[in-house]
Amino acid sequence: MTKEMNNRQAYFNYAIEDKYVAGVALMGTEVKSIREGKVSFNDAFCLFANNELWVRGLYIAEYKLGTTNNHISVHDRKLLLHKKELKKLEAKTKERGYTIVPLKVFFTEEHFVKIEIGLGRGKKDHDKRQTIKERDSKKEIKQYLLK
Repeated sequence: MTKEMNNRQAYFNYAIEDKYVAGVALMGTEVKSIREGKVSFNDAFCLFANNELWVRGLYIAEYKLGTTNNHISVHDRKLLLHKKELKKLEAKTKERGYTIVPLKVFFTEEHFVKIEIGLGRGKKDHDKRQTIKERDSKKEIKQYLLK
């Protein structure tokens, strides 16, 4: 079993206010590629279409042992959430500045693939600089304490 795959860039570019765990509708070869850790979050985001939530731009590499039934590496994948959560997310995304981004892909104890998504606002450049300063100061303090 591989560890979870995180979208570190999302925490840098967005101020995440709320998190949800969603199931994903996948093909068998996609699950095998995820198990190998071949997932990339570059340019991945979530959007609503026909009252359903979809993740777009999530790259899952083709399974190397897949046959003609192999999946397409980048296509829209349906996220599975309760209707109450979908309505809440859709209402929030209609507000200015909110977006939904995938934060991590992981396996549950029952071997299901789940995606943690976050509702966040885009950070401004000065917020990003502040995040870098905080990260550097924490690193310096940690190095000082280890001496």
